[in-house]
Amino acid sequence: MGLLSATMSLARYRVEGRIPDPFLETVRDRLKNNAIREIDNDPAEKSVGWTCFENPFQPDFDSANLVFGTHLVFSLRIDKKQIPAKVLRKHLNMAAAKRLKQTERNSLTKNEKQELRDEVARRLYVRIPATPNLYEVVWNYEEQLLWFFTTQKAANEELESIFAKSFKLSIIRMFPFTEAEMVCDLTDKQKDLLYKAGPTDFQGGAHA
Repeated sequence: MGLLSATMSLARYRVEGRIPDPFLETVRDRLKNNAIREIDNDPAEKSVGWTCFENPFQPDFDSANLVFGTHLVFSLRIDKKQIPAKVLRKHLNMAAAKRLKQTERNSLTKNEKQELRDEVARRLYVRIPATPNLYEVVWNYEEQLLWFFTTQKAANEELESIFAKSFKLSIIRMFPFTEAEMVCDLTDKQKDLLYKAGPTDFQGGAHA
């Protein structure tokens, strides 16, 4: 897990707004209502939802310990299925041959090929187990800050979407520029200088 690893990558967010009282009960309810849905033996390709940090594969938000000091700790789980292209091609060719034999025809229309592809994919998705991906979330609810333990673009987009859906709050990704603009009381002139600033190269050789 990223939170307990020797090395980690994380994205930092500011949480806009607050959860209504009773705080902890409200958080638990919203986590439960948007918990991960198992998709093994299901034709779904992907499932995104919350899970417990300590027991991510059998989440129980009623008994889970979410609070550590002024922080909430839980996880986002993203389960995905992927059909190897060669496997899909094999089963699609078999299904197409069977359809042509049944209909006594030599070819299928474009729409028929697409419908058959979707049908074959659904059957295969039911048989393929989902691969789970876990990403820890640490939320300092007093400071309205949140840490998400990955910088993967797709995972961060999923976090932003499900967080807004679950808690009816928006989160703003904190980069050095956005943090300086939001936290520091900058004048218009200082903001102009900030927008024009560029990265500093610390890799250059020493000057003579």
